[in-house]
Amino acid sequence: MTWPTVLLLVVVATAGFLRWRRPAWYWLTFGVTLAVLRVLVRYGSVMDACGLTVPPSRWRLTLARMTNRPTPESRAPRILRLRPTRTGLVLRLKLRPGQDAFDVAAASDRLRHSFGMYGVTSRELRSSVVEIRMTGYDVLKRVQMPAKIDARPMRVPVALREDGSVHYRDYRAVPHGLTLGATESGKSVYQRNLVAGLAPQHVALVGIDCKQGVELFPLARRFSALADNPDTALELLEALVSHMGDVYQLIRAEQRVSVAVPDAEIAADIWDLPEDLRPVPVVVLVDEVAELALFASKEEEKRRDRIITALVRLAQLGRAAGIYLEICGQRFGSELGKGITMLRAQLTGRTAHRVNDETSANMAFGDIAPDAVLAAIQIPAETRGLAIAGDSTGGWHRIRAPHTSLRQAVNTCNKYADRTPDLPALAAFRPAVAPVPSARVPLSKTAPATA
Repeated sequence: MTWPTVLLLVVVATAGFLRWRRPAWYWLTFGVTLAVLRVLVRYGSVMDACGLTVPPSRWRLTLARMTNRPTPESRAPRILRLRPTRTGLVLRLKLRPGQDAFDVAAASDRLRHSFGMYGVTSRELRSSVVEIRMTGYDVLKRVQMPAKIDARPMRVPVALREDGSVHYRDYRAVPHGLTLGATESGKSVYQRNLVAGLAPQHVALVGIDCKQGVELFPLARRFSALADNPDTALELLEALVSHMGDVYQLIRAEQRVSVAVPDAEIAADIWDLPEDLRPVPVVVLVDEVAELALFASKEEEKRRDRIITALVRLAQLGRAAGIYLEICGQRFGSELGKGITMLRAQLTGRTAHRVNDETSANMAFGDIAPDAVLAAIQIPAETRGLAIAGDSTGGWHRIRAPHTSLRQAVNTCNKYADRTPDLPALAAFRPAVAPVPSARVPLSKTAPATA
């Protein structure tokens, strides 16, 4: 056996091993080159087989007859750019006259088989320009966030999408969010990623955890206020409503409405105020909303109504005051009582992990993205952390958050504990925690000298 044959066998064996054990490494070493060649070689025939070609125009047919040339073939969309990425390929196409972006989306599954890729999704960038994102392997099986993240204020990378792009929780674009999921579905890990992403930013975190604080109180050093029971939660929410009123008074005082001030400089929310006057934004995390809505007596019913009323007010009016809601629960339907559906209507961002029934998926997506309901109920139990994320535009994505242990989240919160803002309106609810212990000093083997 000659050395070129041995080298070829080693390369083939290495590629097979990497594809089996390290698909990401295989893609970066061998897969991307093979995929580019497949796309370029098969492109014309695949587009024709998928019905993504258009017949030649009349002037081309006339020109061919006049010059006695063969009849021109059907034309496929023109490739504007083919860009390899760490997870797949990005193909940008210029559609021919008569083609529609929906035709490309409908052919996504056939393109996936024809090009030998793991997944294919498409979106329209602008008129007649479509971007096709192809993944070379299952990026959600072992989530690895890219090293380069587009970090901005109030914008947190929390998960990876099935097309290889990063899923951000952008509070300025989507102020309020709802996260649903059954027990052991991955809601807690998603919440930890959210808190860990917000910890380095200039933001006040407010938590309501009616499970006696077992989820949020380990992260208490980064929280400006915490409540671990419905009674304290009511007082905290009403204090937030009062704080919201104070912020609006500040905006009114600094609105700068005059003839000499351009429209772009007139303040309508906290982000239009000068940085030295801008109140700190507040993110309110509710760990289990059902514990705030359930009641067993008349007194608890009155408390429940006041809690839901405060939440609805914060959802309707809180955005301009820099107050954002992040509500989690196993179910979020009308069985929780009056006012719940009104609150859900204000929660634009929707994330659903594995649910136990179709009704729970309908609570999240039935009113905004019916197609996502089927995807949500098909999440297998063994893939914890897999979720469907959507918003009021009707678009949705499969996402999965990287696994973050409670210890990792606690270390992050302790690291940025000095950035925890002090809000006078919420001072009564500031968690009492011991100072972060200093580094341990190794003990000397010899006993200290005594006087």
